[in-house]
Amino acid sequence: SENAQMFRLTPWSNDPVSDTNTEAFYLRDEDSGHCWSPTLLPCACPGTSYVVRHGFGYSVFEHQESGIASELTVFVAQDAPVKFAILKLLNCSDRKRRLSATGYVEWVLGDERRKTAMHVVTERDADSGAVLARNPYNTDFPGRTAFFDVDGAADATSSACCDRGAFLGQHGSVRQPAAMSQPLLCGSMGAALDPCAALRVVRVLDPGQTQEVVFRLGCGATPEGARSLVQRWRGPTAVHAELAHVQQYWEHTLGAVQVQTPDPAVDLLANGWLLYQVLACRLWARTAFYQASGAFGFRDQLQDVMALVHATPDLVRAHLLRSAARQFVEGDVQHWWHPPSGRGVRTRCSDDYLWLPLAVCRYVSVTGDTSVLGESVAYLEGRALQEHEGSYYDLPTVSEKSASLYQHCVCALEHSLHWGAHGLPLMGTGDWNDGMNLVGAEGKGESVWLGFFLCDVLRQFTTVARQQGDGIFAQRCESEGTRLREAIAQNAWDGSWYQRGWFDDGSPLGTSKNTECRIDSIAQSWSVLSDAADPQHACQAMDAVHAQLVQRGAALVQLLNPPFNHSDPNPGYIQGYVPGVRENGGQYTHAAVWAGMAFAALGDARRAWELCSMLSPIHHADSPQTLAVYKTEPYVLASDVYALPPHTGRGGWTWYTGSAGWMLRFVQESLLGLNVQAGKLRIMPCLPAHWTSFQLRYRHLSTLYRIQVEQTSRPSGETKITLDGVTLPGPAVPLLDDGREHAVHVQIYKTGA
Repeated sequence: SENAQMFRLTPWSNDPVSDTNTEAFYLRDEDSGHCWSPTLLPCACPGTSYVVRHGFGYSVFEHQESGIASELTVFVAQDAPVKFAILKLLNCSDRKRRLSATGYVEWVLGDERRKTAMHVVTERDADSGAVLARNPYNTDFPGRTAFFDVDGAADATSSACCDRGAFLGQHGSVRQPAAMSQPLLCGSMGAALDPCAALRVVRVLDPGQTQEVVFRLGCGATPEGARSLVQRWRGPTAVHAELAHVQQYWEHTLGAVQVQTPDPAVDLLANGWLLYQVLACRLWARTAFYQASGAFGFRDQLQDVMALVHATPDLVRAHLLRSAARQFVEGDVQHWWHPPSGRGVRTRCSDDYLWLPLAVCRYVSVTGDTSVLGESVAYLEGRALQEHEGSYYDLPTVSEKSASLYQHCVCALEHSLHWGAHGLPLMGTGDWNDGMNLVGAEGKGESVWLGFFLCDVLRQFTTVARQQGDGIFAQRCESEGTRLREAIAQNAWDGSWYQRGWFDDGSPLGTSKNTECRIDSIAQSWSVLSDAADPQHACQAMDAVHAQLVQRGAALVQLLNPPFNHSDPNPGYIQGYVPGVRENGGQYTHAAVWAGMAFAALGDARRAWELCSMLSPIHHADSPQTLAVYKTEPYVLASDVYALPPHTGRGGWTWYTGSAGWMLRFVQESLLGLNVQAGKLRIMPCLPAHWTSFQLRYRHLSTLYRIQVEQTSRPSGETKITLDGVTLPGPAVPLLDDGREHAVHVQIYKTGA
């Protein structure tokens, strides 16, 4: 609750198979004593089947055993910290059945159970029968009171237990807890226990009868708040209404942009799963397998929300202001921070603060909301990093100095305008690639990628500055961008691609002279995406990416090659990764998407769509053979794919990855051509040659635009657009908010015979 790492209600699991269940449900036939679980774990019955279905905002677990069909639906309330588990039971037998349903959770109420267990105090609420739990020694989350509840908890036939040892038994486990052999739970609760919460209720079902049991797990800011949440969600009517509310929310949110293309895999990702991954996991939960973050990363979530401008612009606006509040008066920012306290790390990372002006540019450009630029936000104050100190973790203070969001962006850009010996930005303790934390740790190393990235930020912010009437700073952005482009052209071209940078001692990184990391993809991709490179060089650079980093047989795109192993100078902790894994020469999907976007920006539809297909998790799991290699979920993007034997093609670190937001933009914008700026919509797709048409629905505020795009080859290429049957004079559709539906027809005449 509130923070997935610092205030866990129950233990975090990092493996769905090997980690012990800490939240479980049990069914027990009270006449025979037979016990089983409605989910595969913790106590599966050999020879029976389990069906699991994941949807947007909910999961369903179906099972049938001993003449009882069960359906367990799990979801979280849209506007309250409550998780529901609706257990629906159907008596498929020909006799009356007396069943008990038991829910079990283990309490943490902090970061790690081994540290907090001795402090957790449990009690049973006298009115509702719910179990309440609190950790009075948690000073970061004072007063928080967790609860576990079930319909009928106050009935005379219900029972409870808050002692894990008593529930499991001396030699028991969640697979065979001692308490499941008894008709009642022991009732132990209070302080100085091994804390858990177990609740049991009894139901009697006639043949063919269906009943529901609803469990609730949640947390209130105070004991009174917890009791209020328990009472608010009592009864099946309120719970089913909330489930409908959750489903309606996701239907509306995911419906902002919908596509129908000749490729069903593209539709599945673009119409739901990518946006869901960004919003539910990256922005809200900030946790998954592989990492229980809980924190906001300054660059991380700013990149994520840039993909949300069409679906949830209000959340983008809020996060821009949230991020600006983590900027120090000197212009640098917290690399990451933990809510609600604000504790975090101050570093010498060189790109973090630049994502704020870039995200602001995107938000203002797409939504037209310039009022956000005038919002006042306070700075942070903290001690400066000492010489040779790469970072420190602390709780900064809120400064008395405040400034508009626009001035926060100006402050970030001014902080970035420091150059090395070759006239390029200083790399610090990592640019976008945190693993290269030693390349510029002494303050002299330079980053070519950061040079291209800064060129793009300066170019876009020039427009915002002029809109704000700040001609002086707009001119400075232009002049600094021009100077930086010239420095890149003079110093960064290696003959066939752009080098990655220079170490503190002046040694080159990412050149043909290097034995490790001869070529790095992101400098090449951003030479195109920034529009700051010589066009011929940019094309050559992407040819090199395709030739040296794209592994068609394994369907992956390496971040760099060859991997680091014994490089001297040492680039940093990236060299600690096994060669071919994650940033060290594996596919880091985030960067692989940038490569696809760059090919699309060059108009190279063949290569762009080739990479789209290679990046799709659906295509990595479209047969038993490919799934046996990939080994991760086929409906969300993985952060990385291993590139070297014996694990070539295996996915890793799914769900909690910034690549999902970029993949959504790659599909919607780079490939299908959705472009919204200054109240106008343009469709500028990069389509496969064999596609003849696709459809796109775009919701602008309360107005729906149904867009039909057709592609035809003709000797002279041009585009014709009609709005509600009327031919438009230019390539843009003016966006209205009249609450109606409008039909847009885009006819693209490709050059060719």
